[in-house]
Amino acid sequence: MAIKGSLREASLPDVLQLLAMGQKTGCLSVTDRNNFGYIYFDRGRISYASIVNRRDRLGDMLVKNNVITQRELDAAIDAQATQQRNKRIGEILIEQHILTREELHRYIRVQIEEAVYYLFTWVQGTFTFEADMRPDDHDVLVSINPESLLLEGARRVDEWSLIEKKVPSFDLIFELDAGRLAASDAQLTPAQQTLTPLIDGRRDVTALIDASGIGDFEVGKALYGLATAGFIQRVGKSRPQDDVVREARVEEHRNLGVAFYRTAMFEEATREFRRVVELHDSDVQARFFLSLVSMREGRWSEAVLTLREAAAQPAARPSIFHNLAYALERLGHLDEAREMLNEAIARGGGDDPRIRTSFGVLALRSGEVEDANLAFSAARTLLAKRIPSPAWFHYASLAAGLAGDLDRALALITEGVKAHPQAAVLGNTLAAVQERRGDFAAAALAAEAAMAEDGTIPQLHKNLGDYFYRASRYEEALDQYQRAIKIDPALGDDVYFKLGNIRFKWQEKEQALAYWERSLALNPDNEILRTNLELARTTGS
Repeated sequence: MAIKGSLREASLPDVLQLLAMGQKTGCLSVTDRNNFGYIYFDRGRISYASIVNRRDRLGDMLVKNNVITQRELDAAIDAQATQQRNKRIGEILIEQHILTREELHRYIRVQIEEAVYYLFTWVQGTFTFEADMRPDDHDVLVSINPESLLLEGARRVDEWSLIEKKVPSFDLIFELDAGRLAASDAQLTPAQQTLTPLIDGRRDVTALIDASGIGDFEVGKALYGLATAGFIQRVGKSRPQDDVVREARVEEHRNLGVAFYRTAMFEEATREFRRVVELHDSDVQARFFLSLVSMREGRWSEAVLTLREAAAQPAARPSIFHNLAYALERLGHLDEAREMLNEAIARGGGDDPRIRTSFGVLALRSGEVEDANLAFSAARTLLAKRIPSPAWFHYASLAAGLAGDLDRALALITEGVKAHPQAAVLGNTLAAVQERRGDFAAAALAAEAAMAEDGTIPQLHKNLGDYFYRASRYEEALDQYQRAIKIDPALGDDVYFKLGNIRFKWQEKEQALAYWERSLALNPDNEILRTNLELARTTGS
């Protein structure tokens, strides 16, 4: 369950202390009206932190500290833009033997600390803590005791309140009074020494930060000192061109939307992506994410409409048509879903194993078991040495079982459970396969193991209930069936039928009749149940 609150009611340092004391693991998201930041925790310690729409200053930090040269940084940035788009600058520098991994970790730690300090200055907005969420696999992680940052954070908050009196915004432009500075015997700080040659009456504060490679706080502190001493004066504000401003706003809203989506803040994500569409009607990515939110919330018709809008854009990628196919499949439009998958392949998605897997799912839905097995085999070939997704293992084992090859079905789903031990749905599939094989004890063990990972899957409770029912362990079966229908009241007529049977065995006729009536309502074509129900009504218990 998420923990939510307002920064007006609870300061961020207080929240960090509580998470540290509780040894929590998860993601703390912090948002104000214009920005978004997040801090990841691992058993009460900070493992990662970042702020959206705040330039990653790792490269500048490395140059400033003479770890790398500006030329080396520029070369790494060029390599990232042209050849290694999926890699971080730090990893590229390590591969080029310019930076050691120890140096990278040291400066990543400083970067994370700076992000946390910056978040301390936020006094308005909201925070949300989602348990068990973890950073992306490519993020470099650290281990920082939050309490070690509180004193420095408090000092910076106090100083920011003073700095903002002289530097209230980052679009301000300052001019240096070189004569007054030269005539004084003032001892400038290292940051001020770096900044004074850059203060030319044209650069705003943001440009000074970019040009100096110094962090926001240190630049603000240095400018505050220079302004207080009268060495610099405000001469205006930057005036970016309208198209630049427009593009910057689009990028900011897009970045915020992605950040909100990744932290399951779907209402906020929807708001940001709709703003992107308002500013840039042909933006495909925004519509793609809007459809993802709709699908996460089960609004399939809405997802289809949004994806059709995205698909109509010239820049529509194969993933647009793939997701459109998935949404159509959920609505039962199998033929159109297959057309969209073919379009995804025509757009360059032919080597995507996920699309081949979706062909297999559609084939299963259509009763084409042989075609399904061929599609899943093709998907695995495309994966090469990569581990298939939980969805692939689930459907591939199902297809093998429907083809009558229960040994292959068992081998596939056993491999899947081993590869994805936290995917409880695979444990449920394993239980189903073992049941088909007649090994009911193994089916029960698989269901119990999966339930330990996730007890919210109704089918797991049903499967375990079936095992207890066959073993005449009716009290345990009743408990599992009731858990199942509490999660999904429309799980199936079979559950209510067996609940009625148990109650009838216990001579609880009225409760038995109620369960049987519910079973018949879910499956009115069950004539045997209808007959039994009529007999039970007319005879004694």
